Amino acid sequence: MKSGTTFISDQFYAKHVSDLHFRHLRMAKASTSIQDCAAQMAKEQVSCLFVGESPQQIQGYVTDITLRDQALAKGLAFDTPISEIMEHTMVSIHPEATLVEALLLMFRTKSRYLLVKENEQYIGWISRTKILTEQSQGPFMFIQSVKEARQITELKDKWQRMPEIIHLLLSRGMKAGIVNQIITTVADTITQRVIERVIKEIGSPPAKFVFFVLGSEGRGELTLKTDQDNAIIYEDKANEQREAVRAYFLVFATRVSTALDQIGIAFCDGELMAMNPKWTHSLSHWKRNYESWISDASQETAMNYSTFFDCRAIFGEESLLVELKDYMGELLEKAPERFFINLGYNALQYEPPLTFFRNIKTEKIDGEKQLNLKQTMRPIVDLARVFALKHKIHETNTVRRIDLLRQKGVFTMPETQELIHAFNYLMSLRLENQAGLILEKKEKPKNFLTLDSLTKVQSVTLIEIFKVIKDFQARIKFSFTRSL
Repeated sequence: MKSGTTFISDQFYAKHVSDLHFRHLRMAKASTSIQDCAAQMAKEQVSCLFVGESPQQIQGYVTDITLRDQALAKGLAFDTPISEIMEHTMVSIHPEATLVEALLLMFRTKSRYLLVKENEQYIGWISRTKILTEQSQGPFMFIQSVKEARQITELKDKWQRMPEIIHLLLSRGMKAGIVNQIITTVADTITQRVIERVIKEIGSPPAKFVFFVLGSEGRGELTLKTDQDNAIIYEDKANEQREAVRAYFLVFATRVSTALDQIGIAFCDGELMAMNPKWTHSLSHWKRNYESWISDASQETAMNYSTFFDCRAIFGEESLLVELKDYMGELLEKAPERFFINLGYNALQYEPPLTFFRNIKTEKIDGEKQLNLKQTMRPIVDLARVFALKHKIHETNTVRRIDLLRQKGVFTMPETQELIHAFNYLMSLRLENQAGLILEKKEKPKNFLTLDSLTKVQSVTLIEIFKVIKDFQARIKFSFTRSL
């Protein structure tokens, strides 16, 4: 791999959308023919044409690929109105957003183009190619190369390169949250490539389905020590088809998980995977699952299934998961109070590792004092989840949950800043430690940090963070268990 100086373009990470010469909006009316639109695109040398009466009344857009796939390939008459084939899903971004944010948005929404929007006005557009050429080399070209990979060996090689990329990004001062998103995007993309490969091998699915991820991947908070947490929802079918449909998806899920394990995204120790028959079901069955978990409302149920409230679709019919989440929202509206109380207890299971004299409490592993960073972060994750569910916030990412809770008046600005700073600091430390173990010690990544590896400043910062977590746990006690 290339060295850090050539692999990362430092200047790229400081750039904003406004720093690019984004293109002016080229418009065509909805009634314009396909041929006239193609001629206009050729004349103006653009790969994207927006459809509508004016730049502020955009109804959709067409690209050169739209014309190829929806018009030429289907043999449509050249005088067909462009509105017949235009794409409707448009994604916009503010000019002050960074190029990093723009690319992550594009990968997340599978969009090749973004509208630039300021003061509720569309002022231009940018393409993925334009941004990628700005940085020439870096993690986003790497993500693009993952998208183009198909063989298991090739995908395995891509995943094995992640530690060096993450180490370089952290050494350049990139925020932990964005690094999490990059790891998550690569893992998502690898999973999508594997799913496409499996479908090609075993044939098309007999029903609509969605493959979704849970836990840290569902929250977009993956680290280098990650395993599989996934499940499948498929549409309800007539009785005579049920067994065949279920059999297909269990074979499909086993092949997907086996390939991911070969690539380096390991099997889940707790078997929380779609290949486990417990986690591949029809939509109606999944609804019954959530109904049971919420109405049962026992402490054990809250602990075992809380990770299922951090779910995100990565392949298939997202509408199936949206319907399940909508149903979950209805259930939460009438959930018994003890459901939230037990989720609150969940967030109190792990106490910040502080001794009576306010020093860091450690575990002795292999003769060394070590700290479990994942466990240390757990109260913040649990706290954000329980307050989000209580206040009907459907976001799954921890930092965004905390910020949305601030907007609802649940947390003050100082509380929000403290929690987010604590979470990001711990995540950054965790990522740096994992990358260091892989690159320097040639060891597998882990969540334990050797206390001797900390500087004095890091130790002091950790102690202050643990105090913050302790204070917020006290608040959970007050809010959910009515006792201090």
